[in-house]
Amino acid sequence: MQRLIVDMDGVLADVYSQFRKFETDELGAVQPDRDLLGKTEREAYKNVRVYVNSPGFFLNAPVMPGSVGVMEQLNRNYELFIVSSAMEFPLSLYEKYQWLQQHFPFLSWQQIVLCGSKQVIAGDIMLDDHFKNLDHFKGKTILFSQPHNMLKDPGSHTRVKDWREVAHLLLPH
Repeated sequence: MQRLIVDMDGVLADVYSQFRKFETDELGAVQPDRDLLGKTEREAYKNVRVYVNSPGFFLNAPVMPGSVGVMEQLNRNYELFIVSSAMEFPLSLYEKYQWLQQHFPFLSWQQIVLCGSKQVIAGDIMLDDHFKNLDHFKGKTILFSQPHNMLKDPGSHTRVKDWREVAHLLLPH
């Protein structure tokens, strides 16, 4: 059975919706989507570090549409692991675990890897929204489209725009 590594933030959890919510709560306005294209989260949101260190940021992030059903199927067809960088924001450790338990209860605690660098992770396939995580990976790589990566050529990575495309690419037809 192939080992599939799936990122959490920006792939399973809609952190951009959270950034928009926090920005609206703080500033009373939201940037147009077109203004986010090609910018890192830190470039796009002035107070991103405040947001991600706020209680509830990770715990209350919306689920990416279509991800739960596809993940249930992937869990039956792959040795599936959720791998999420969490050490930079220590508050996120507990919130990310709780979020996964709430939205993906079919995953066991043994399938959750909360880490610092993903460079130590090995598997056959990695699904992530950041080039920094995909570029070093030795297996097949799938780039999940998010505003920060939309203006970049995916290079050797296969780009998907949503969970319907993930299903088409990774599940039997």
